[in-house]
This record gives sequence, structure tokens and C-alpha cells, in this order.
Amino acid sequence: MSAPRVLVLGASGRLGGMLQRHWQKAALRPRWQYRHPVARPDIAVFDPLCPSPADLADLGAVDVVLGLAGVTPGRGDLGLNTPLARAALQIGAQSGAARVFLTSSAAVYGPADTALHEDTVLRPQSAYGQAKAAMEIAIGTSGPAHTVLRIGNVAGADALLDQPGAARVLDRFAAGHGPLRSYIDPVSFAEILAGLITLAAQRRPLPRRLNFALPGAVAMADLCAAAGLDVTWRTAPPEALARVELDVSRLQRLLPLPAADPVQIVAQWRTDRALM
Repeated sequence: MSAPRVLVLGASGRLGGMLQRHWQKAALRPRWQYRHPVARPDIAVFDPLCPSPADLADLGAVDVVLGLAGVTPGRGDLGLNTPLARAALQIGAQSGAARVFLTSSAAVYGPADTALHEDTVLRPQSAYGQAKAAMEIAIGTSGPAHTVLRIGNVAGADALLDQPGAARVLDRFAAGHGPLRSYIDPVSFAEILAGLITLAAQRRPLPRRLNFALPGAVAMADLCAAAGLDVTWRTAPPEALARVELDVSRLQRLLPLPAADPVQIVAQWRTDRALM
């Protein structure tokens, strides 16, 4: 089989940038969608919410669509996440893609003391989580084959490591520890996603919902220690979540996953930063 042709919607964002840096040698043929002109032949310039027939014709055949386009907290109308997902599905149908991957978030889950499985009832606490959960409900199971990726914290794309300064403020919970989260580093993010896209292009059966992170919960304090950052502690407010751990057993049945090691996550984050 030839290298899969993948259209990446929303490629100019942080996650899209990571993929562009780490898919250089991947066995993929990516086309990157931007809203604004860039002088590169692998970039397609159009609005994903309203592509013209000429825009879609210019894409040619597409094996997989990856919908990274979305609105994150503080960056616009969170309600646009639903029409952006619907648009990705429509583009996938019109381009003949075997599957569309849509990006959701671990924020769709609520408080839990154990790892969160894809079949867990959604109880989002934040406006962002509510918007992503509404998106998942709105798209349902209709349209072309698609998989919703519920992504954990991506090192370098979350609010911890890339802040300026040499110190971070972390919540301390009643049990005496700080936040525990499912994480994935930029290199693993790109490699595992490339693996999923290859499976999709081969028309392998894939789940409708898939947690996307490395196995295990990572202490944010350990990430700070690995990155040489000082930590200032504060008492956790009532709405803070002590633990958000994704059960990634479905993903592990599809692809091998390295364990979540704070030292390795920080090392791969630094590898990614060096390429920026």
C-alpha cells in the first residue's frame, strides 16, 4: 500500500505544528489546511467551515481526514466546535476518505478516582468540556466512518510547560498530592496518530470513541521537577479535579504505547521545542 494521503484540518495550531515537525519521515502524504496563504505546495488554503467546490477538487483523493480545527478556552466561541466537526465529516464524505478523526478532550469526563473508560458517562465540569461533549452528541453515529479522539494533556500544548518563568503554581488536594493527569509528549503524539491513520487508510475497523494518551497518570509536580521548574503550592479550590486518568486499553490493543514517564515526556517536549 502506498503512503496514506491525509488532510489535516486546522494545521496551523499547536498540535498541527507538532505533527508537521514530527511527520517529516513518517510514511504519510499529509496536506495541511490553513486559513491564510503560505507559500508551500503541501498547504491547502481554505475555510474549513465553508470550502468551495474548487477547494475540495484541488485536494484530490484523500484517504483520511484529521480534524484538528477547534476552539480552545479563551480563543473564541466554544460553540464553533460542533460546526467544525460537522464540516470535517462533510469534507471527509466529499473527498472519499476512509475515515475522519475528530479531536475531543479528556475534559468531557467528570471527577473520578479511577481511570476513565470511553463508555464512562460524560459529566464535563468546564465550559470547554461541555462544548466538546455537545459536539460528540451532535455528530452522533451518522455520516462517514469516524473516530472521536479524547485527547489527554499534550506536553507543550497544555498550560504547564510552555508558560514563561521558572516557577509554576499547582493545587494541593486534601490527600496531600497535586494534580494527576494523563499525558502524551509531542513525539509520541505524532507517532501514535500516524499509526492510527495508517490503520484507517487500510480500512481496519476502529472504535467510534478512543482515549488518546500514554498509559498511567502523571503527577504535574514530577513534570515540573523533570523540567527544572520550581513549584508553589496552593490549596485546591472545590472545583479542581485531583485526577484525570484515561483508560487507554482500547488504544493499546491497536498500537504499542510507551509508559508515561515524566522524564521522557519532558525530554521529548524539549526535542520538539528544538525543532520550532
